Amino acid sequence: MTRKEKILTTAFLMPALTIFTIFIFYPICKTFYLSFFQWNMISKNKKFIGLENYLNILQEEAIHKSLSNTFIYIGLLIILNFILPYVVAYILAFLVNKFKNFYRTMFFFPSIISLVVASLVFVWVFNPLIGPISIFYKILNLKTQFWLKTNGLVMILIALITAWKIFGYNLILLLAGILEIPSELIENAKLDKISNLQIFLYIVIPMTSSTALYVMVMTIVYGLQQIFVPINVLTQGGPNNGSTNLVYSIYQYAFTFFQTGRASALSIITMICFFILISIKIKVLEKGVYYEN
Repeated sequence: MTRKEKILTTAFLMPALTIFTIFIFYPICKTFYLSFFQWNMISKNKKFIGLENYLNILQEEAIHKSLSNTFIYIGLLIILNFILPYVVAYILAFLVNKFKNFYRTMFFFPSIISLVVASLVFVWVFNPLIGPISIFYKILNLKTQFWLKTNGLVMILIALITAWKIFGYNLILLLAGILEIPSELIENAKLDKISNLQIFLYIVIPMTSSTALYVMVMTIVYGLQQIFVPINVLTQGGPNNGSTNLVYSIYQYAFTFFQTGRASALSIITMICFFILISIKIKVLEKGVYYEN
């Protein structure tokens, strides 16, 4: 590179690097620093306690519950926001002939709705007294469930809220990838009397695997970013930590209990865990990913 090219490259990179340094790199470094102290965000003095925050966090049962809830939530998201939109995208691409644009619009519409609004809508839908789900239970002579007050069910409800928000965006991405498959391949497969399931498994999935990998990773990342709102609006982590997760636990330590050191330590642990998880997924899954050309 010539000197002029180096100057231009640096000039173009500086805005992005500046924003990254101020809003991402510096906060991470500051969080790591605070994780070794006992501090309540009010006192001027910070007490250095070394690794005590990390050790205490790893021994707390509430954190174990948050961790298990987090992985359950991720599993539900992969089913609702990766596998399900993958199947729906295939149906829209090759099996539906009429009103395709209408279906795309309807599926994408929840993506533009606020999560607070979505949370309130689902509270009404799953209301044990007057909600549509409770009416359905009564028709089937089943016992009405209190979703927000029942361990297990509350985590499913939280996952449904965020899944409803993300579903349309993932569907559009996967549909775009599927529509890039040469139509001749699908037509030849149908002429050979290959079933739709086999076409999906052996043609669509391999040829859209690069898009699918991106969607899977973003489903996890975006899902963890979105989960805070429905928990904070509806349950505040209850009942008995049944809906809390690592993200909400960090918020509680920092802004409810004012234990900044523990919140920072849990943030670092969470970041490392999910960085390792996503890295392993990419490393394992990318071996079978198809990239055109």
